[in-house]
Amino acid sequence: MEIQKLQLAIIDGLEDVKAQDIKIFNTTHLTSLFDRVVVASGTSNRQTKALANSVREKVKEAGGNIVSTEGEEIGEWVLVDCGDAVVHILQPALRQYYNLEEVWGDKPVRVKLQTPSMFGGARVSADENEDDEDAKPAVKHPARKTARKTNARP
Repeated sequence: MEIQKLQLAIIDGLEDVKAQDIKIFNTTHLTSLFDRVVVASGTSNRQTKALANSVREKVKEAGGNIVSTEGEEIGEWVLVDCGDAVVHILQPALRQYYNLEEVWGDKPVRVKLQTPSMFGGARVSADENEDDEDAKPAVKHPARKTARKTNARP
């Protein structure tokens, strides 16, 4: 299955169940086992399980294969192995603790999607900007400190 088609199926599955903070990373330069790592957050055990189920369904509908699924019994961290892409669905506390973005995230993949239509919500097309070697994640800068006003009376 073409990697762009697989990415879109995974994103569709995650967005259908309202996954939070979806990130996709190109891992072809790090390992030959898979080409993409997808990391997303779910707010509860129930949601992470539903997200994994939705990803499996969308990938199968698109013609892809699911190699295996791990972690559904507990639901705090569910991994869906889609062959060329591995999807990690974590609750926010675990995601922050394990920080998978630091391990896999030096080459983020930017997926451009057209705005979903009002009727049906389906995406029309997607374009992957994978060749942009200079693409880096946004850097957060600390807020500028300002003088604090006091309510002192003379």
